[in-house]
Amino acid sequence: MRLLAAVLVLLVSAVNPAHGAPRIVGGVVVDDPAEAPWVVALTMASGHQFCGGVLLSATRVVTAAHCVRDRAPESISVVGGRLDLRTDGGTTSVVTALRVADGYTGPSRGKDIAWLTLAEPVPHPPLPVAVPGTNLAGVGVVYGWGQQAEAATTKSPLLHKASIPVVPDEQCAARYDQFDAEAMFCAGYPSGGIDACVDDSGGPFVLGGRLAGLVSWGVGCARPNTPGVYTRVTTYLS
Repeated sequence: MRLLAAVLVLLVSAVNPAHGAPRIVGGVVVDDPAEAPWVVALTMASGHQFCGGVLLSATRVVTAAHCVRDRAPESISVVGGRLDLRTDGGTTSVVTALRVADGYTGPSRGKDIAWLTLAEPVPHPPLPVAVPGTNLAGVGVVYGWGQQAEAATTKSPLLHKASIPVVPDEQCAARYDQFDAEAMFCAGYPSGGIDACVDDSGGPFVLGGRLAGLVSWGVGCARPNTPGVYTRVTTYLS
């Protein structure tokens, strides 16, 4: 299973969720900094980007639990306001604390969400969260710096996005035995071709201008009749 950021079943040795090594599959480059100022990149001390995240406030970031579960807070830096990771634009803040959802054991079992506290506030606006109880339907937009193909060996340093329709819960349940409608939802096209991928994990799925999901897990990237699975954030955020 594609555990997007650290759990993509062998395809991504460190990310097997809704993607792990390439950037958004079938997406386009985000070229306007004002479009998604709340998207952040999670990086190592070396500067290597390994997951995405979303600003909830000036000092709080939400991401996928599988991205950070086994990492020391101080080993993670959060980069905001930077569309091209080759540049030094935007702001960078070290993580001082992290909390993984209680009971989390793996992406496909739900509760794939974690909260990061930043050492320094960042001057970028947060993304409002979808209202609890909202019926998730329609076409949303996923953002990330991940791979652009399932078997890719390199990825783009540019932020990408893709528009993907939410898949009805009953269809997702028919595809994945592990599907839990309280903890997750699916998005994808029957024909495949457009999807999140390795290293997109923890990045936002935006529906109606609000945070509806986080890239979590899946099988491969952009395969036909194999939608990506996202953390249903309204279950964990208010």
